[in-house]
Amino acid sequence: MSISVLQACGPKATKDSEPTPVLSGRPNTTYPAPPLNRNVQLGQLGWDSAQGNHVTLAEYRDKVVVLDFYATWCAPCRESIPHLIDLEKRYGPRGLVVVGLNVGGPDDRTEVPAFAREFNIHYELGYPDEGLNNVLLADSDAIPQTFVFDRQGRLVRRYVGFGYSTAAELEETLKEVLGG
Repeated sequence: MSISVLQACGPKATKDSEPTPVLSGRPNTTYPAPPLNRNVQLGQLGWDSAQGNHVTLAEYRDKVVVLDFYATWCAPCRESIPHLIDLEKRYGPRGLVVVGLNVGGPDDRTEVPAFAREFNIHYELGYPDEGLNNVLLADSDAIPQTFVFDRQGRLVRRYVGFGYSTAAELEETLKEVLGG
């Protein structure tokens, strides 16, 4: 029997003196997909890029997309970033696109450029629109949350939190979706 230990962050504490809440325990590393509203076309939902352009998931048709919801102040998010960078470098030529979506709140947006420099992030960063947040984070606002979409834009897998086994499980999922 293997034991997975995950860490995830909840919403940022409202007072600077309060510590950022960190959840830990033995939950499964993957959760079922969030409940999807059948009236919502997921491909039309998206995010504003760091350059200010609105991007939709549908624009990445024929690519495997990893959407990673994070905050700069979230310790497990920070631990997951080097792995996402590595995955994008190794699997980008095979059609993988990693997109980091900041959900750390309005104050956190100003921290993103320095955060990207600190971690040497070269994959796309942005801010999810309200519709994407409402659909994908409807049942849990814990972060990081990482979603894998196949080349047809279908949600394949969802990861909540980051732990020892998450990196390996995410890579195995990507190998399957990318075809080998």
